[in-house]
Amino acid sequence: MANPLYDTLFGAHAGRDAPFLHLSDGSTVTYAGFLAQAAQIAHVLTGLGLQPGDRVAVQVHKSPQALALCAACAQAGLVFLPLNTAYTTDELTYFIENSGAALVVCDAAKTGSLEPVAEGLGAKVETLNADGTGSLTDKAAEQPDQFDTVDRSEDDLAAFLYTSGTTGRSKGAMLTQANLLSNAQTLVKEWQFTADDVLLHALPIFHTHGLFVATNVTLVAGGSMIFMPGFDLEQILAQMPRATTMMGVPTFYTRLLDDDRFTREAAAHMRLFISGSAPLLAETHVQFEGRTGQRILERYGMTETNMNTSNPYDGERRAGTVGFPLPGVELKITDPDTGATLPQGEVGVIEVRGPNVFKGYWQMPEKTAAELREDGFFITGDLGQIDADGYVSIVGRGKDLIISGGYNIYPKEVELVLDEQPGVLESAVIGVPHPDFGETVVGVLVPQKGQCPDTDAIMETIKGPLARFKHPRRLVVIDSLPRNTMGKVQKNILRDAYKDMFAPT
Repeated sequence: MANPLYDTLFGAHAGRDAPFLHLSDGSTVTYAGFLAQAAQIAHVLTGLGLQPGDRVAVQVHKSPQALALCAACAQAGLVFLPLNTAYTTDELTYFIENSGAALVVCDAAKTGSLEPVAEGLGAKVETLNADGTGSLTDKAAEQPDQFDTVDRSEDDLAAFLYTSGTTGRSKGAMLTQANLLSNAQTLVKEWQFTADDVLLHALPIFHTHGLFVATNVTLVAGGSMIFMPGFDLEQILAQMPRATTMMGVPTFYTRLLDDDRFTREAAAHMRLFISGSAPLLAETHVQFEGRTGQRILERYGMTETNMNTSNPYDGERRAGTVGFPLPGVELKITDPDTGATLPQGEVGVIEVRGPNVFKGYWQMPEKTAAELREDGFFITGDLGQIDADGYVSIVGRGKDLIISGGYNIYPKEVELVLDEQPGVLESAVIGVPHPDFGETVVGVLVPQKGQCPDTDAIMETIKGPLARFKHPRRLVVIDSLPRNTMGKVQKNILRDAYKDMFAPT
């Protein structure tokens, strides 16, 4: 049977004994062993009654078994929905309900809070822990290690990735098999990955960067990954001599540069360092090249599109830019009001079109129509420009999106929580520069008349409804928010006022 995504990423390695995952305990998972476990999990999923097209919501820690679950979903024709491990029960309830997930896979420690939610929404629950144990793998161990791959087409949905909207309502970006495949195959060529590459993988796999970029590129190339639970500086330095490539967020590189052991010799075995998910400071580019003799390759992508642009592998990797549109991807800069294409060099909204662009937002036709034009161009909401040499630069972001440590944070979602706190009349949430995370969250509060909000108590209260990465690093109380003549809060003024709040002294 034909299943382009599974056949290309996984099926092509059937019976192959070459290493796929190098684990922190020194063991190795071969391609054959990995695919056998994925097949066993696929039997469990179909045995639970799941049908092609059903959604599987997954909130688990990074592990080989978690990755095998993703492969199993592809083989069984199911839609994989990875969810940030930091999401709270309130947040997860919305994702499960909105997606109509038929199955929820979570850590056993979460079952107490999630089972009632899933049951109320008609979803089943299985467990998968960080060490690979759980009801899912217990059941899988009893299943055959071969599974008849379900027939699917390139136009069928392969994954949902939720991205927050400025109204606070998250949107499920529908990604097809063709979206994921086309992007991975293009990146393998552009970044010259081969079966000899060993990728340092310290990224989470609930995010497109670690899952659909790093992992899928490795699979298409047939290489292997040093599969780490997360970024651990000691382990990164220890494993780097075994690796050839690394993908990371800017935080990875700033932390490496902060350690004197990260030297030209330490990086000598590496052929490529790639950065994304948040802007990389030009200063970091310069420091990195001075330390290692290598220039970081920065690229630009989004949840709805995976990768859109990349600095060249061969040629100048220009600091402060995200390079050129990838082959097959059209990119233009448009007027935010009229949609007209702007002349080269002018700043406007970035729009992209190509086989990587998602199918639309799940059950949100109005949002899809507003952001995905009939001619196929996606309005990213990011502000950018193209220079005389064709390099694309991101100069700002519409929608006031904050990217902190590689995670997208939409202010409205945080503001809704802050506005409910005692003594708070209204709030504005902004992103300000941070030396480690690129940006961090600051909450600006206006008190109710005669009140003085207890900022310490508020910081404690918001731990319930908001994932940790969304928490403001600092709360500031001011008399009133700056507004324009139309009454709109002028967040640019707030950003300017607090831009040096975390500047090194």
